[in-house]
Amino acid sequence: MNRRAFLQSAGLASLAFPSVTFGADKKLRVAIIGHTGRGDYGHGLDTVWLSLAETEIVAVADANPKGLETARARLKVERGFADYRQMLEQSRPDIVAICPRHADQHHDMALAAAAAGVRGVYMEKPFCRTPAEADALVAACQRTGMKLAVAHRNRYHPVLKTVDKMIADGAIGRLLELRGRGKEDARGGGEDLWVLGSHVLNLMAYFGGQPRACAAVLEKDDRPVTKADVQEGREGLGPLAGNKINARFDMERGVPGYFDSIQNAGKAAAGFGLQLVGNQGIIDLRCDRQPLAHLMPGNPFQPVRELRPWIAISTAGAGKPEPMEQVDADVAKHIIPARDLMAAIREDRQPLCGVRDSATVVEMISAVFESHRQGGARVVLPLKNRANALASLS
Repeated sequence: MNRRAFLQSAGLASLAFPSVTFGADKKLRVAIIGHTGRGDYGHGLDTVWLSLAETEIVAVADANPKGLETARARLKVERGFADYRQMLEQSRPDIVAICPRHADQHHDMALAAAAAGVRGVYMEKPFCRTPAEADALVAACQRTGMKLAVAHRNRYHPVLKTVDKMIADGAIGRLLELRGRGKEDARGGGEDLWVLGSHVLNLMAYFGGQPRACAAVLEKDDRPVTKADVQEGREGLGPLAGNKINARFDMERGVPGYFDSIQNAGKAAAGFGLQLVGNQGIIDLRCDRQPLAHLMPGNPFQPVRELRPWIAISTAGAGKPEPMEQVDADVAKHIIPARDLMAAIREDRQPLCGVRDSATVVEMISAVFESHRQGGARVVLPLKNRANALASLS
């Protein structure tokens, strides 16, 4: 791939995430939606707002009475609601944090926020369950101007700009392919694709551009998944099956992307990430790990006697100390994503991981199921089938 073309098409994320103010006397009002026992409060999506001088938590909603009281104490907020719709109507927040991990609740919660005139939403992944649900949320954001960001934390890390520049400068030569794997624990296969693969596919689309087509195989115990294997997935994922996935995506920038997940094939210290493979080296991105990025120079297809080091990449470059104090912690604790959402509201722009980026991930996951439904055929994106293809598997 032409390095100049890659730099122009990839774009550069801002290294700086300044504090966002909306007037000396006004803090942004934040309402929290959780659901104890049905996805809970995500991975810190509720508590991040306590760390920001620009925001104040004004209310929390939880349909579980005991969970609601616990959340009120944890978030130091008086107003608690059993019904999040009632909370939206009465508290009139600027920002809503949609925290439950169970994806079947996200669509309705986000639509309710848009209808209530909320300015911004920060939502746990997976975004939603089908392309049809994603379409409705994209339309709602277009109609109301609401900014919706999804908590794919790695996408907000400013080291991605450094990786962009390294690729453009030829640090790994010609970029040949994007290689992603899930966590590959007991959830390996379809569940891994949704719950953890969504992070990986989000990064794949960042570096590769929009997916144009997909061909995939979905297996259960080394045989093709059939209708009899399909069950309702955990965490509200909808129809789900398979403990092995091999998928190939044709990406907009001409570099193929691959995603694989095999049940119990992974290790805690490995996998769950994306490798950018070039003919002169590899850049490895380990999701949710610090540091996020490493470089291994040298042709990966040429065996050599000497050891090849993995060199940590900071925002200053490969092998250089990190100049941005607390950057890894600020990404992990959602501080940088939250401030980016506030900046997107103020500047009337999309968040770094906005509604369309998140819809793309849902499209890619759904394409894996649709390709399998068609016997592993190459399917073109956007998909014609906007539902979960496993529901109609013959």
